[in-house]
Amino acid sequence: MEIKIYEGYNLEELIQKAKEELGEDIKIVHYETITERKWFIFGSKKRYKLFVEMPDLEEPVVQFDDIFEKIEEIIDKKIQQTLPKVTSPAPVIQNIETGQQIIPEQFNEFSGEALELINQLLNRDVLPDVAKKLVKEGCGLDIDTNKWDLNTLTTREALIKGIRKYIKFTGAFDKEKEGLKILTFIGPTGVGKTTNLFKIASHFVINQKMKVAVISTDTFKVGATQQARIYANILNIPFYSASESKKLKSTVSELENYDFILIDTVGRSHYDYWRLGEIKEILGDLSENMHIVLTVSCNFKNEDAFEVVNRYSSFFDIDSLLFTKIDETSKPGLLLNLPVETKIPVSYISTGQRVPEDIKILKPENIASYILGD
Repeated sequence: MEIKIYEGYNLEELIQKAKEELGEDIKIVHYETITERKWFIFGSKKRYKLFVEMPDLEEPVVQFDDIFEKIEEIIDKKIQQTLPKVTSPAPVIQNIETGQQIIPEQFNEFSGEALELINQLLNRDVLPDVAKKLVKEGCGLDIDTNKWDLNTLTTREALIKGIRKYIKFTGAFDKEKEGLKILTFIGPTGVGKTTNLFKIASHFVINQKMKVAVISTDTFKVGATQQARIYANILNIPFYSASESKKLKSTVSELENYDFILIDTVGRSHYDYWRLGEIKEILGDLSENMHIVLTVSCNFKNEDAFEVVNRYSSFFDIDSLLFTKIDETSKPGLLLNLPVETKIPVSYISTGQRVPEDIKILKPENIASYILGD
């Protein structure tokens, strides 16, 4: 035990000084009173010695929760910096007296059918900057107005021209063409990863006569593994479950003779960094031959969809986007907004719940059809 001694003529002041130096919870071991006598002057004066126990210097306790919270804040800030600026589509205002449309100033460079197409896109929740970029690709400069107008026979042809310019397409997943071996499906909960994985598996097995195996890493969702096994039994293909990296790697190595291995992952919120990290850890070092498909629902709001893509992109190298639930939205602007702004290629689109029928390979023509309401 280490003792510190304070000396002075006022005991209360000594105690206060000890508290300031050692903290409020000081432990006074002892104090002495010393009487100082003055020989040449009658009287005496008291002096005090205060003995205080020095506190133990404990090692600071590491608060991991606080550290994780700070790390999440840092990640959030980094992601927000990379997010494209998402603004709501500018509404096209109609003059009540004349019935004519009043176009916002940002579209003043367009006229005629080009403006009509822009209006259609905005009404389908396409972002203004995306609409301008795509429509301008299908335009020529009108000599009379000195503004951009369509130089194609139809608005559909103009939109397809812009889509071909700014969106990349993977086409069908074809082993010989793409050299793919493993398809891994990731995405938030409830977007339909498992169902659409088996739609694609059905296409491989039934239409292309390929050898296909499915591995699920989803051991958390109740009934998820059972549902996947039922689909696999119907298709008569092998199904495996692997919840950790070592088992997944060994399972994949046993399936080297198969044409395709499809991996189903657990659905995780894009805000749950630690769970996303778990998925990445389970997938381990399979990335060499792996094509990662991010599944996104068409009924997401623009802001939410961009956050999903950017947060998942911070953990995975996304190779393509698979859109689901096109049948559950009347404003499918995401089909244009996400691939144009993120430059990630698109692969498939799910058009309903039926397995295996309700899935299509995305092409410029069917994207245009969904956007224009054809």
